[in-house]
Amino acid sequence: MAEVVVVGAGMGGMAAAARLSVKRHSVTVVEQSSTYGGKVATFERDGFVFDTGPSLLTIPAVYRDLFNKTGGELESTVELVDLEPAFRYRFPDGTAVDMPGVDPGVCAKVLGDALGGTAEADWRAFMARAASIWQVTRRPFLEAPLTGMRDLLPLARDLDDVRTVAPFTSLRKLSEQYLHDPRLRMLVDRYATYTGSDPRRAPAALATVPYVEQTFGAYHVAGGIRRLADALYQRTLERKVAYRFDADAVEVLTSDAGVTGVRLADGEVLPADVVVANADATHLYRDLVADPRAASARRRLARTRPSLSGFVLLLAVRGRTPDLRHHNVWFPADYDAEFDAIFGRSPNPVDDPTIYVCAPDDPQMRPDADHESWFVLVNAPRHSSTGERGTIDWDAPGLADSYRDRILDVMASRGYDVRDRLLWSEIRTPADLERATRAPGGSIYGSSSNGPRAAFLRPANASPVPGLYLVGGSAHPGGGLPLVGMSAEIVANLIGRG
Repeated sequence: MAEVVVVGAGMGGMAAAARLSVKRHSVTVVEQSSTYGGKVATFERDGFVFDTGPSLLTIPAVYRDLFNKTGGELESTVELVDLEPAFRYRFPDGTAVDMPGVDPGVCAKVLGDALGGTAEADWRAFMARAASIWQVTRRPFLEAPLTGMRDLLPLARDLDDVRTVAPFTSLRKLSEQYLHDPRLRMLVDRYATYTGSDPRRAPAALATVPYVEQTFGAYHVAGGIRRLADALYQRTLERKVAYRFDADAVEVLTSDAGVTGVRLADGEVLPADVVVANADATHLYRDLVADPRAASARRRLARTRPSLSGFVLLLAVRGRTPDLRHHNVWFPADYDAEFDAIFGRSPNPVDDPTIYVCAPDDPQMRPDADHESWFVLVNAPRHSSTGERGTIDWDAPGLADSYRDRILDVMASRGYDVRDRLLWSEIRTPADLERATRAPGGSIYGSSSNGPRAAFLRPANASPVPGLYLVGGSAHPGGGLPLVGMSAEIVANLIGRG
């Protein structure tokens, strides 16, 4: 039995803790904040409830497997609600599409009916290519650890697989090969932002994201996604995992043999045979690990581009809104201008952004049937108060309030004017996200997938320092609830039984 210290009580840290406890290790989780969940957070006020992190669950099999292998079924702890429709998309020309929650073929039919032309056939062909990419990449890129380019050599030996994945083709270029309607290409572009990336530079392999969403379904957790974090926390307690909240880890201690423990801000040292870091990889290697064996990992991270961040509004809305769905996406006239504003040389708040609204029709998330809880998310540049390249200062006086007003104006111009129905609003900027989670600049997904190396070679789950492992959205295989759950399984398997 090993003494394991997990740094960070996010979903990856808790999932790893649960799996390691089953393998007969002694596990302690240290968390700098006063609660668990990391980015899977919630905000409540006056009966209005908002998920302030992930608002969609896909591939629930990842969490079913986690719960089944640690003590009982997932559905015995949370209620999964399959969403139908999954999304309502509104395009710049006013066309709206209610996208079904599951089945790429049905989705293609709906797109064809709404957009006309060759949209249905084009989408079917694009999803067929995405399915092929999924079959090639699922095992090596998602379910197994990656330690370097050498791990990809078996794939490179099969030229058919290389042609399928098209590692040096961007998502944008792939969509242009299949999709004639610019609205369909706009829809595909959006999936690059699921990894915080620019579709003009993100790899074609991200076509698997809409494929997964439409094949495995889109789910809500009754009461909010935070309930999944609650259930996982309870499962870890049942497995005798210990927690130390308000315990700020400031150093991972090492010797020639590997890790020896974790030092907390108050000077206390927790001895450890194994340390699992559920912290942003950049923060880990820059601030917590001084061991020279980590130098190569620091250098690789320095060459990557962090993912985008997000500007969030929490809106308490009076009355009910016609044609509002659980998930809503309202596209701008010029999507490239949005990516230029975020990833360009002179980033700035996007003037005419894509707007995502999550407004669950869930009685547990609003005070009564005559009110709505709107979570509004706009892609945004990262935060820095020091002028770091590719960032802006979101703490600048008046910026957050003025941008909130701009977003409300844009929403009104797209047919959703709630300004006279607002009971109150709350703002969450990239600076707020950085302070809450220590994600540098408020980067949501760690490093972006801008470029093939960045996409396929996130920081490895096994670090160069013996006994130090990485779990969570900034490590392999990436961000989002399913991939974070997969990273926990990879780490637990690497560590093995006690």
